[in-house]
Amino acid sequence: MLSYTDSESNQPLLESTIGDHFELTVARFSERDALIEVATGRQWTYGELNASVDALALGLLALGIERGDRVGIWSPNCAEWTIVQYATAKVGAILVNVNPAFRTVELEYVVRQCGMRMLISAPSDKNSDYTAMAREAREACTELQQLVFIGTDANPVQAGEFDYLQVLDAGRDVSPLDLRDRMDELTAHDPINLQYTSGTTGFPKGATLTHRNILNNGFFIGELLSYTELDRVVLPVPFYHCFGMVIGNLNIYSHGAAAIIPGRGFTASAALQAVQDHGGTSLYGVPTMFMAELALPDFADFDLSTLRTGVMAGSTCPVAVMERVIDEMNMVDVAICYGMTETSPVSTMTRSDDTVALRTSTVGRTMPHLENKIVDPVTGSTVERGEIGELCTRGYSVISGYWNEPDKTREAIDEEGWIHTGDLASMDAGGYITVEGRIKDMVIRGGENIYPREIEEFLYRHPSIRDVQVIGVPDDKYGEELMACIILESGADMISAEDLAEFCRGQLAHFKVPRYADVRDSFPMTVSGKIRKVAMREEAIERMLQGR
Repeated sequence: MLSYTDSESNQPLLESTIGDHFELTVARFSERDALIEVATGRQWTYGELNASVDALALGLLALGIERGDRVGIWSPNCAEWTIVQYATAKVGAILVNVNPAFRTVELEYVVRQCGMRMLISAPSDKNSDYTAMAREAREACTELQQLVFIGTDANPVQAGEFDYLQVLDAGRDVSPLDLRDRMDELTAHDPINLQYTSGTTGFPKGATLTHRNILNNGFFIGELLSYTELDRVVLPVPFYHCFGMVIGNLNIYSHGAAAIIPGRGFTASAALQAVQDHGGTSLYGVPTMFMAELALPDFADFDLSTLRTGVMAGSTCPVAVMERVIDEMNMVDVAICYGMTETSPVSTMTRSDDTVALRTSTVGRTMPHLENKIVDPVTGSTVERGEIGELCTRGYSVISGYWNEPDKTREAIDEEGWIHTGDLASMDAGGYITVEGRIKDMVIRGGENIYPREIEEFLYRHPSIRDVQVIGVPDDKYGEELMACIILESGADMISAEDLAEFCRGQLAHFKVPRYADVRDSFPMTVSGKIRKVAMREEAIERMLQGR
């Protein structure tokens, strides 16, 4: 039996634009909570949120934003981020998500690469003077004509600059009929979002996503989570990433649920406090976020009784962590979502009726209206069930391409429309998919192919290990050797390579036992919470060289 699945649904794909579908939700749930920003105490009903979206959309029209113009958003999580997302969708501007961690050179690259006309930016944050960097980029890039700052902290305002309230004021001179005319021009197949994927080499690529891509992906995630207008979803994950704006916002607002923003960035205590104070029924996070929450000294003091579900995504979840989330956080229906920006992002997902074993050992089954297959990375042939190969996805969620990069688009998406993920995976007889790791993360030791996840899962059983990542480092004899990078539990004794070898003895094949142990305080991470194994490997090699 070949490693191929598709998934049909009684629910057809949505063929409307994001703005039109949002207004359908508003009509049904006008008086219900839509958005709560914990830090400021601000909150909106659906009717109020739609009014705020329309006010900004009219302001964008007043400033001359046309259908297809690229409008950047550069800010940590805040209510305005959500309003910008829906306002740009209503006017047909392509929202360009700019990583809040970017600095001037990276911002300028994105501006030039996509031809960004306007940048909507936070004035500053604890680690970033966005105002100064945005002005530098505008000085250097003729494409960038207008800057809009969220709030008024960026005064004095220079020519071509506006604060958020000024944009709203400008919109008062535009007829709402003009906005309706613009919305009527748009189609579900129009590009509406650019997300720059963080590759390990070279410059990031702009994944071009349409209304149809991301609206449907968000909607079907919510369907599988059984979301209704009664759900209240706590979102500590970044909005600039698909996790926040698709699995989060587009999912929530297509089901009449409420979005709760616990803070501008992630802190474990703020996320749990938001659940407790606002009756959160669903909580999102990457595995490291859930680990941090479970590790809080006062974790047991939080009332998490309202939780029933949530989403864990972004990287592979250790089995032990998933079990604790289900047992200790009351998230009995928590789902694992797997995918990539280029697939809008979710292509596989566990279901609420899946066993705990399936939800802790797989990334679920194929999403509705999509196809998945596992292929031999060399020949491209679909492998038999149970064999490891590269995971490929096809269907409505696959990007139309990388912005202005047809060659890179052809490298990623083949002639039959399959996008090649670069992930190693296997598929069982029931169609459940297990991700074994990145092709680039696979370690080849003396001719043996080693998949780090298997070893990581075993090492999580060690009582002193809170988190562990296994990487390959150069070796003269075997080509590569294994190193276990370890974060210890609080108060645990130091672990050596000899200790690991003793723990693994008789449990793992000899060639899977890490030769090196590297105890750390933290792992290098992306802003979205993914562990950067390439950076970890570079750091490890540097320390090994220094130790010679």
